Amino acid sequence: MSNNFQKQLENLEKRVSRLEEAVGKPTTKTSGAQSGDKKGLSLREFLISKKPADDVQKTLAIGYYLESYRGFTSFNIADLQAGYENAKEKKPPNINDKVNLNIRKGHMAEASAKKDSKKAWYVTNSGEQFVENSFSNEE
Repeated sequence: MSNNFQKQLENLEKRVSRLEEAVGKPTTKTSGAQSGDKKGLSLREFLISKKPADDVQKTLAIGYYLESYRGFTSFNIADLQAGYENAKEKKPPNINDKVNLNIRKGHMAEASAKKDSKKAWYVTNSGEQFVENSFSNEE
């Protein structure tokens, strides 16, 4: 139970950090990368560390990175495409299909508001845990 409580606390801290970033109050996690004091973790480095097995997991990891390291509250197809390019990864032929597969698994959900007039999504709590566990222990 203590381990579960610790995970819940860590998840809440991440969510609060994202909310603070969204309202313009930088947190220590991203303020170094934004101010130039420290070099932040690149998307490429993040993908290498998590080792996604396929394009579905890679798409989830990119969404997670955008939310956790770039402060996005949601992301759209253009954000995911740019993520693939920034990571120097080959874009899958149909990223929307990869998103839909993540939605079916409960790892992503459609955001209530569009982003730049396009459908937007966010990574769910179970999706966050799946990425944080390097794509193991899926329930």
